[in-house]
Amino acid sequence: MTTDFRSELLASGLLVDTGVDGLYLRSGKFERVVRGIDDLVSSAGADQNASVLHLPAVLPRVLLERSGYLRSFPDLLGSVSVFIGDDDLHAQLLERLGRGKNWVEMLTPSDVALCSAACHALYPLCSGRLPAGGRRFEVFGQCFRHEPSVDPARMQAFRMHEFVYLGDPDGAVAHRNLWLERSVDLLSVLGLTVDVVVANDPFFGRAGRLLARNQRSETLKCEIVCALHQDAQPTALASSNYHLDHFGIAFGIGSANGDVAHTACVGFGAERVTLALLHTHGLDPDAWPRKVKSRLWP
Repeated sequence: MTTDFRSELLASGLLVDTGVDGLYLRSGKFERVVRGIDDLVSSAGADQNASVLHLPAVLPRVLLERSGYLRSFPDLLGSVSVFIGDDDLHAQLLERLGRGKNWVEMLTPSDVALCSAACHALYPLCSGRLPAGGRRFEVFGQCFRHEPSVDPARMQAFRMHEFVYLGDPDGAVAHRNLWLERSVDLLSVLGLTVDVVVANDPFFGRAGRLLARNQRSETLKCEIVCALHQDAQPTALASSNYHLDHFGIAFGIGSANGDVAHTACVGFGAERVTLALLHTHGLDPDAWPRKVKSRLWP
């Protein structure tokens, strides 16, 4: 069913195949739905008084180390390499290219990496003591994860729309719980059948399995899932997460009372919500139920 849905999306022109699994061009119709979802999510968080940031697709490479991402998810990350050679090295590169040989090894790692989690770029901005009540951000992020797949819901390049809280533990838990409820309401009014499940991040390796068990046992991550294919496991459209003091320690962030800050975030996958709507209501957004269209394009 995964490949059938993908074939339908490609045949309709909503997505355009690039020849690389999990990487697509998106049509104007597809992007119109994405914009509607972004506007709906922003409206749901209008009372948060959040600072709005639009993040680029790359971030300082050092953040992969400071955030712990390199330790926990080395299989998902992508680093950016660049050419800094002279004419002679360029000639060698072209010679390799002409022979069909590997020319990438002639590049040099740069100071930036592909962004895999939108909220990570925020934390260095908040080092030091937070104001009373903490800080809140609304983040639009372009993300990459190395998960090549023919499942259209597992894109390598995708966008996240997040609301992030930094402050004390009670505020972080309240943020996580508030957005768990709002996420279900927001997706349900779009006519999607969703469930809430306790989940874990895809930590890497033997140590990662322990981290995953701990994350589940403490109910730190909850996903709002929806079945995109009749025979497939439900796919996470959004997640609401409590990070404890992980980022507070890593980036030297203190709450207003001087304790280590706790953080929480909710993230909506723009492409995944769009795919869920296309699967549920059909491939022509103009023919969707009026109540759905009125929510996306009031």
